[in-house]
Amino acid sequence: MIRAVLIWLLLAAPAFAVQPDEVLDDPALEERARELSKGLRCLVCRNESIDESNADLARDLRLLVRERLVAGDSDSEVIDFVVARYGEYVLLRPRTDGANLILWIAGPASLLAAAGIGAAYLRKRRVVHAPEALNREEAERLRQILDD
Repeated sequence: MIRAVLIWLLLAAPAFAVQPDEVLDDPALEERARELSKGLRCLVCRNESIDESNADLARDLRLLVRERLVAGDSDSEVIDFVVARYGEYVLLRPRTDGANLILWIAGPASLLAAAGIGAAYLRKRRVVHAPEALNREEAERLRQILDD
């Protein structure tokens, strides 16, 4: 019974889509390839890394990453090559420089602006103006109305 439960747990664990024929002989290069693959988006599956995806395009990208590493490229050169070929959308975590900086800042800035506008509205709404005192003529007219 325990053996069956263990087998089911192992089968339920997330499996990576890397095929045995893709694995590099050098364990250090393979580890680098796996780390790079975790940060690249599968263009077919959208929010899944190429390391987890079974799509043919993901396999092609995994092979491309390994090919570039074997050719001697650094990690940043591999990422730059893939981004130049497929665009920044291929990055699961977009860069925080250039035009992307505006996108990173826009969300928190909008939240702060909305909070400021809301606070100003509530502060303005709470202010109660005290009525002005009646002058002599108004007070006399009020007494006449009340007396009648």
